[in-house]
Amino acid sequence: MNIENAQVQMRKGILEFCILHVISRGEVYASDMLDELTSARIMVVEGTLYPLLTRLKNAGLLDYKWVESSSGPPRKYYVLTDDGKQFLTAMQETWLDLADSVQTIIRKTNDAIQTQKTS
Repeated sequence: MNIENAQVQMRKGILEFCILHVISRGEVYASDMLDELTSARIMVVEGTLYPLLTRLKNAGLLDYKWVESSSGPPRKYYVLTDDGKQFLTAMQETWLDLADSVQTIIRKTNDAIQTQKTS
């Protein structure tokens, strides 16, 4: 099994959750999302982001508005809908439960390793 592939799959699994979080703070332009995700070391490219944004919009979780730009064409800014806010809240609860469960398993593994070392 390839570790890099496994890491990419883990990141993809939480990408939607992270995007919704970024948008939840207010109107956001797609390139600003890309910058934030990249700086958080969640690598994503435009070819991944835009289809995901379209899917989230089609699901009724996002909306957007066009804003004129003084330096080029109008920009599309994304916002969460009320359904999107509720969806994010449910995902947040799931994430916290999942993170706690994973930490429990990791802690038990680390404890077992420590016990083996001292035996």
